[in-house]
Amino acid sequence: MAEVALTNVSKNYGADIALDDVSMVVPDGSFVVLLGPTGAGKTTTLRMVSGLDNPDRGNVKIGGVAMGGWTPAQRDVAMVFQQYSLYPHLTVRENLEFPLKSPILRTPKAEIDAKVAEVAETLQISHKLDNKATALSGGEMQRVSIGRALVRNPAVYLMDEPLSSLDAKLRSDLRIELKNIQANSGATLLYVTHDQIEAMTMATHVGVLDRGKLVQFGSPREIYENPVSIYAASRLGQPRINVLPAEFFGNAPNGAVSIGLRPEHITQGDGQESLVTRVEHLGDQTRLHLKFKDHDVITVTDAHTRLQTGNIVKIQPHAPLYFDANGLRVG
Repeated sequence: MAEVALTNVSKNYGADIALDDVSMVVPDGSFVVLLGPTGAGKTTTLRMVSGLDNPDRGNVKIGGVAMGGWTPAQRDVAMVFQQYSLYPHLTVRENLEFPLKSPILRTPKAEIDAKVAEVAETLQISHKLDNKATALSGGEMQRVSIGRALVRNPAVYLMDEPLSSLDAKLRSDLRIELKNIQANSGATLLYVTHDQIEAMTMATHVGVLDRGKLVQFGSPREIYENPVSIYAASRLGQPRINVLPAEFFGNAPNGAVSIGLRPEHITQGDGQESLVTRVEHLGDQTRLHLKFKDHDVITVTDAHTRLQTGNIVKIQPHAPLYFDANGLRVG
């Protein structure tokens, strides 16, 4: 496995800026998740690392070696795309075997058989090994696509929203399996997703991208607790962080225009009145939808709460986050 380093990487597609002076180190053996909306630059970053595209400026290093002029095959990376890419005329087994049969790897047959069996069991497709790829469901095809990467032992795994087409239970199962595989193998993995649950549960590091710029890089906990901006704060956390005018509660620091309140920042029982507009019972917790000074606020409360729509609750902030007029953190 290997460290990946991007230094001042920029990429334009015509007048569109895809990446803007991005510098980032993916440590050897880490699980790095890139977060951001469509157009933030997540997939473009993967393409820079894989060699499917090249930066206009800056450089990419894998294992300390500059990748300028290196093809994807020479970079020894395994990539899983958002849309599965399989050989339709081959069986699942043959698709999984294909990367191991390359002239570069020359993997012995016994090792191929063992690796294919192991990966198929992990991805719950053992019973499909002799099926043609065209006979699979979309979710099964994506699992085979993931398996084609996992059978290898590349320098870096690159994954572009690989779980997005799977059902909720399988996504949950594979989150655990992918994290276990990465942790046990010491693999270096760069992973793109819109799903903050995937980021919080799998990542050792998270990179938050906004319109081609890397705005924050750190552990999921660090970005959740100490976001540099409203934008970064909104990438992680369910329910989404509440952003209100700073003057609503007083005692705001100089320069603060907005106050950010996660559920744990809102205490109930004292403070200012708010109206309960909806109660969502989610089993282990209950979400309260409140109307507070004509603003919508979502927080959580005890799973067995007796609160109902139309009730009045008093709220006040506890250790909130403050942001200036540009949305940058000031306290």
